[in-house]
Amino acid sequence: MNRYKKANEGIHAPEDVKEKAVRPQGRRGGYTRWTGAVAALLAVVLIGGIAVYANRQPTVDQPTPCSEDGPGPQVRGVGVPAQATALGVAQYPDIHPYPRQDDYFDNDTSYSSDKYDRDMKAWRADMEALRTGTDYTGLMDEFLSRSTAQFLTGAGEDNRVYSPLNVYMALSMLAETAGDNSRAQILNLLQVDSIEALRERANALWRDNYRDDGTVTAILGNSLWLRDGMTYSQEVLNTLAKNYYASSFSGKMGTEEYNQALRDWLNEQTNGLLAEQAEGIEMDARTVLALASTLYFKAAWGSEFNPENTETDTFHALSGDVDVEFMHKTMEGTYYWGEHFAAVKLSFQEGGDLWLILPDEGYAVDKLLESGEAMDFLLADKRGRWDEKAQETVGAWPGQKFLDINLSMPKFDVSSDLDLIEGLKKLGVTDVFDPGVSNFEPLEASTVDPLYISQVQHAARVKVDEEGCEAAAFTVMIMEVTAMAPPNEEVDFILDRPFLFAVTGDSGLPLFTGVVNQPNG
Repeated sequence: MNRYKKANEGIHAPEDVKEKAVRPQGRRGGYTRWTGAVAALLAVVLIGGIAVYANRQPTVDQPTPCSEDGPGPQVRGVGVPAQATALGVAQYPDIHPYPRQDDYFDNDTSYSSDKYDRDMKAWRADMEALRTGTDYTGLMDEFLSRSTAQFLTGAGEDNRVYSPLNVYMALSMLAETAGDNSRAQILNLLQVDSIEALRERANALWRDNYRDDGTVTAILGNSLWLRDGMTYSQEVLNTLAKNYYASSFSGKMGTEEYNQALRDWLNEQTNGLLAEQAEGIEMDARTVLALASTLYFKAAWGSEFNPENTETDTFHALSGDVDVEFMHKTMEGTYYWGEHFAAVKLSFQEGGDLWLILPDEGYAVDKLLESGEAMDFLLADKRGRWDEKAQETVGAWPGQKFLDINLSMPKFDVSSDLDLIEGLKKLGVTDVFDPGVSNFEPLEASTVDPLYISQVQHAARVKVDEEGCEAAAFTVMIMEVTAMAPPNEEVDFILDRPFLFAVTGDSGLPLFTGVVNQPNG
């Protein structure tokens, strides 16, 4: 408690905001108790350089839960890190806990159906109020395909992990601060024709992927890190607060205390899974603004692997054979295939899936990514739609069959470190990195010196075992071909060579994608 008080000494901010900093809202409970569950997270920090001092503290309105037609006032808060002034703290929608039927049996084994029905109704009401009903078909396919191929190819013998959704959100926030061609390049990459359309989509993405109900956790966090003594456009800051749930902090750039405040925020949002990586994050004396975006996903397998079936076997890595612990399970499910790959999915409890994509023998992961076939599959409609006139299902992925699948997959712990600047330039976003042409006029930062993005560093880690998956990542700148059907009613799916994976959330969009070349990391 004292550290929050100390952080606000001598701060010129509204008393109600300072009071929130002294008494930060409680953290989302139960994360550390979810042993063996699935977690995935990404933090993106965009840092721009060169600044001069002005005469007053930056200010920002208190973030609101969502857009005006969004869910009601029940919210959860974000803690305030020490050594930073909280100008506005984001509050997340509160979702009624998902009712588990096993919890509604009394000691005498009688079942409380009325209570279960009430709780289920309350949960559904909260979810319906939160979701926007947006149909994402085709809206982001180009970005998802191009950026995934850009950042996952070229791994060589190494592993890579990338979160398309998180980078989309981070670039959306950056677009709010940019103008003219700097903004146009970002809008073009993100497949929108105006900042208003992007704002609406980003807010929908936040609401359609957010979930924190005791069964599935998927939280997108955003924050702004401002410089003491500078002024910024109040309109931009308020827009980021309202539409992106962005918390705002201010402090003295270049100090270890302010850097630690940012690290503390990242660690809180990512549940401490990237504490070691966060230690390398620094804002220097030239930094004007840091935009941080996080994605945290956590859910248990719908059906766990039996540890007794785990045994050591050979994984044929590019660098040579290695001994790896393989998990085994026989399950009924849909087996998918394309011209150069096969795929299956594992579902999480009450929402989301892990997709496993295995290139054909002798067909490289990079070639599959570059052809666009992998992302075409991930983004395709797997079920199709019923054509009343033709009296048949149309539009479904053609290569699929319901089979008994004998799945063998390695437990893996993979990580990667990426610099995204060159990749973003190849994707068409160039001006923001060049102080000679960059335009950040909408930000109205009180400096005559040019602003530009000086860092875009990305680190990620994903672990998978019998009970689930745990993953973390941060970035500092802070995409049809039919083939022959399987010959039998049973198929072996053995991931004993480099493969792709993707984690999808409630919206069906890929939250995380990755290449596993070395399961042992």
